[in-house]
Amino acid sequence: MRTSRAWWALSGLVAGLLGLATSYAAAALLHVREAPVVAVAEGITALTPGSVVKWAINTFDRDDKKILVLGILFFLAVAFALLGRLARRRWWLAVTGYVALAVVAVVAVATKPTPSPIDFVPIVVGLLVWVVTLAVLAEWLRGWEVVEDEGDEDPGTEPAHTRRHFFVAIGGAAALAAAAGLVGRIAGNARRRAEESRRLLRIEGVTAPAVPAGVGVGVDGVVPWQTPNEDFYLIDTAFIKPTIAPADWQLRIHGMVEREITLTYRDLLDRELTQDWITLNCVSNPVGGNLVGNAWWSGVRLAALLAEAGPAQGADAVLQTSEDGWTCGTPLAALMDERNAMLAVAMNGEPLPIEHGFPVRTIVPGLYGYVSATKWVVDLEVTTFDDITAYWTDKGWAEQGPVKIASRIDVPRNNAEVPAGEVVCAGSAWLQHTGISRVQVQVDGGGWEDAELASTPNVDTWVQWRASVRLEEGDHQIRVRAVDNDGSTQTGVVADVLPDGATGWHTVSVSAKA
Repeated sequence: MRTSRAWWALSGLVAGLLGLATSYAAAALLHVREAPVVAVAEGITALTPGSVVKWAINTFDRDDKKILVLGILFFLAVAFALLGRLARRRWWLAVTGYVALAVVAVVAVATKPTPSPIDFVPIVVGLLVWVVTLAVLAEWLRGWEVVEDEGDEDPGTEPAHTRRHFFVAIGGAAALAAAAGLVGRIAGNARRRAEESRRLLRIEGVTAPAVPAGVGVGVDGVVPWQTPNEDFYLIDTAFIKPTIAPADWQLRIHGMVEREITLTYRDLLDRELTQDWITLNCVSNPVGGNLVGNAWWSGVRLAALLAEAGPAQGADAVLQTSEDGWTCGTPLAALMDERNAMLAVAMNGEPLPIEHGFPVRTIVPGLYGYVSATKWVVDLEVTTFDDITAYWTDKGWAEQGPVKIASRIDVPRNNAEVPAGEVVCAGSAWLQHTGISRVQVQVDGGGWEDAELASTPNVDTWVQWRASVRLEEGDHQIRVRAVDNDGSTQTGVVADVLPDGATGWHTVSVSAKA
């Protein structure tokens, strides 16, 4: 009998998985941060239009990267199976397919900032394993694929290669793939090393946060004023978080400056430390969304560092670069004015979590993170906006991103049932670097009523508010808006997050029951 096409597809799939596993193991053993699949995933993200990225963030939240990687793996599994079937009749097409996949990975790695030759080794290893493994399995299959013409062979003679041998070969390749994956998992201990150094790190001068009195309104269901590290929103483009030991971290300040500065982690900690409560929010946060958080940040002010470097006349921007190659353009003035823009080393009294930029990240009150909050920051180039582009601005976001006034209703929740009569509404409002002076609520399009505001330690944090409204039995809509310290009222004009942040009044629908 002639072997089934399914066995050829299985051979291609197993060969492909073994190649992926060995490339992953090679990347881990060589301390290459991005295995080929991860490099391709980040490359796809970099090429994806901004509107699609926004949709993915809003739809999948923290799972967007996992879903993309799973999608790539599914595509590869189908491609491997098809290449296995091609190898049955056209071996050169299968090899060409493997080479094409490898070329995609090479391009993804080559477009990363300052790639080194060693970054390409896992791709070469994976390609060789693909070709060799499929060649071995194909040899077993062709031995099995014998058409016995009646009388041509002694019926008692067994072919040189049997089904059993083929299945043993398939099982061996699958076992090797599992072993290679395990080796990669064990060898890829960069994160464990970084976590250990973070756990043992003690930063002199960093104090545990003491939540100021009076910042809460005492209403159950309102998001806590201080956001715990584990609950703080996460938005970044890194599929594998950079893991930098403090001893290996350096920051270069250069470009249009009188003197270039290179700082080690120790150099940074030897400088005067600043600490403050600062609220961060993402430009992708929709009206009423949860991509916002408030924490106690500790670090070194950027104004002093940049003044020491001496920006040249005409410079108006700083191009920030992360260890993983992510970039953003920040107004130079925002880094050197009176606001507490800093190179943060601690969050809520602890060294930064790896996900939030350990060992060092930038924090700039009053700007959306896409133009200011660089995690794992390693480079600051003083320049001009005319001479640079950055990751998100290349995708259609605005060049400069000052935060917009925003307010949110936490209580009652949308579509909640509430008792008719007096109903307590509560939530938060924010406009960092300016501050909030009033919050107002409106029921069913009626008049605006002032809410009670809690206290705040500075203008860079959000403020909690509460108000009582009277609801008759039936369905109602409750809206909220804020007024900033300059007297400007939050607009009710609805605008999408792209290109520079959402606007509109957060509205919840409730049903009042007698």
